[in-house]
This record gives sequence, C-alpha cells and structure tokens, in this order.
Amino acid sequence: MTKETERFPARAFQRALLDWFARERRDLPWRKDRDPYKVWVSEVMLQQTRVETVIPYFEQFIERFPTLEALADAEEDEVLKAWEGLGYYSRVRNLHAAVKEVKERYGGKVPDDPDEFSKLKGVGPYTVGAVLSLAYGVPEPAVDGNVMRVLSRLFLVTDDIAKTSTKKRFEQLIREIMAYEHPGAFNEALIELGALVCTPRRPSCLLCPVQTYCRAFAEGVAEELPVKTKKTAVKQVPLAVAVLADEEGRVLIRKRDSSGLLANLWEFPSCETAGADGKETLEQMVGEQYGLQAELTEAIASLEHAFSHLVWKLTVFPGRLISSQSVKEPLRLVSEDELEAHAFPVSQQRVWREYKKWAGQMRRPD
Repeated sequence: MTKETERFPARAFQRALLDWFARERRDLPWRKDRDPYKVWVSEVMLQQTRVETVIPYFEQFIERFPTLEALADAEEDEVLKAWEGLGYYSRVRNLHAAVKEVKERYGGKVPDDPDEFSKLKGVGPYTVGAVLSLAYGVPEPAVDGNVMRVLSRLFLVTDDIAKTSTKKRFEQLIREIMAYEHPGAFNEALIELGALVCTPRRPSCLLCPVQTYCRAFAEGVAEELPVKTKKTAVKQVPLAVAVLADEEGRVLIRKRDSSGLLANLWEFPSCETAGADGKETLEQMVGEQYGLQAELTEAIASLEHAFSHLVWKLTVFPGRLISSQSVKEPLRLVSEDELEAHAFPVSQQRVWREYKKWAGQMRRPD
C-alpha cells in the first residue's frame, strides 16, 4: 500500500462514486451491450476523440461490422471507409489486424487474460483495463486522461502526468482503491467523473460526489492540477494540392503509402511548397513524378489541418489533366460517384468541398 492510500477510506469512496454513477451515467450505445468486441471497438474509437463525435461512428461501424468475424473478414479499404473522418487511422488498422488474430488464434473470442490480450496489435494498458474490466469483470486499472486528472486532484499528485512513471503510479493507486466486486463499473465511473464533473477547466467541485475525499479541493488547488509538460511548437508544413479533372470529368486521386501518416488513405496529388507560388511547383511535380501534364488555375482556397505533431497549411489549385492515358497506381481516375467509395482523410474531404463550391460558382450563369 502506498502512502497516499494508507489512510484513505476506500470503501466509503467506492460507495459514493458508484452511487453517483448509477444515478448520473450517460445513456451511451456501447453501454447497452457488454459484448467484448463492441466494448473493444468503442474504447478504440474513444481514444483521443470526444464522446459526441464517436456515437454516430460507433453505431454505423457496428451496423456494418456487427461481429468480430465480420470485421476480421472485411477488406482494409472497406474498414478505412467506415472510419473515414474519425482520424488517427492507425487505431483502426491495428484493431483490424488484432481481430484477425483473435479469429485465427482464439476462435473469435476476445481473450480475457490480460497477458494474452495485451499481446494483440495496438492493445496497450488502458485498452486492457477498459475492455477486460467492462466485458469480463477482470480487476485491471484503466487509466486514461480523465482518470489521471481525477487521481491527481484526489491524492494531490504533483508529478508530471506526461511521464510513464506517473501513469504507473496511477495504475497502482487504482489497484489499491478499486471496488473489486465491480471493477468495470468502478473504472467507468472514474472516467465518467472526469468527463462530467472533474473537468480540465473549472471543475464542478461543489457538485462532486467524492469532494469529501479530494485533497486538491481541501487545499484549493484543484484547477492547478494535473501537472503536464507543455507541448513543443508543432511543425508547420505548407502543401499545394491539385484537384485535376480530365475531359470526362473524372478526378485524379492518389493512394498514400502503406505505412506512415494516413497510410493507405486516398488524397489529391500534392507537394510541399508555399502559398500561391506552389502552382508551378505542383505542375512540375505532376509531370516529373507521374508523367502527366496538368494545367492549373489560380488558388481557390487556403486551409489548415492540425495533427498532434504538425499542421498542414494547404493551398488548393483546381486544374485540367491534359492527358490521362498513362494514369497508373498509386494514381486513379474516378468519377464523382466512385470518389465517394474511397476513404479520404478529413483534410482531403475539406479540399473536395472547396473544389465543389468553386466548380458550382464557375457553372453558375451570369
């Protein structure tokens, strides 16, 4: 037992937290069914993504892939299309690979042993704790950002939560205060408390069901916790993007590499360059790299798209593909209807919307 929990009234804390959760828990679609596969899908979706955003994606994804076997048997392009717009695509690629392994090695049953489950691709300590405690009642800690914030305030932890050692410390704290009779509800209640009450800014301390046990509240420093290292400035990357149509109105798209950022997703041809000066560079790149001749107009839009580690500053150039005879992989010419069947990242969906808006204005009679 650590010094923080030595005199901590764990049983009273558990009762207060679980009673509050029973009254206030949100009615979310993944809480209707404790099928391990569905719990797993929801937890992967919820990583780095808001609940409100996840709800429609989860419902559509489960409708399309209702069982683990259905997802395991699906083609990657189909899976990426179902995830389109949700971002952080490595999550779904890892999930897809992992469910295939579950089908092959475990007969389609998600393993309930923490060591076995953690060996699957993309499954880290949080996913182990969340899925196994919620689906199987396995008493494993599930420490996400919400939980780290709650525990930082509850036990007045001033260690930097960006450090792995601090996360390990939180996992140990959970093991010492967990309601072992109801580990899933306990983990979910802590996460819910962080999402609804113990929020990053202006926490609702006066409404908190476990305020009595919170050291940060007692000392008036709740808003100063948790301590987290500030991120370094993100890299700014200027990109010129070409939306090129041939004589038949088909549009040129490109499939990204099978590894790295946004792997295997589709995009419009682009190159790293700056602002309106990118037109000539982009035409040259299309010729040299793809052996195609393009004629671009002036830029029609400037967009920014932020990732966790960089920002794309996109300048959009519509244009005409002079010759389409030599189009080959990873390029593809598609009609507007066919384009809808391909999975594009959000940045490229925004590019397409700007192009459609411009094209509509160009067609409008004087």
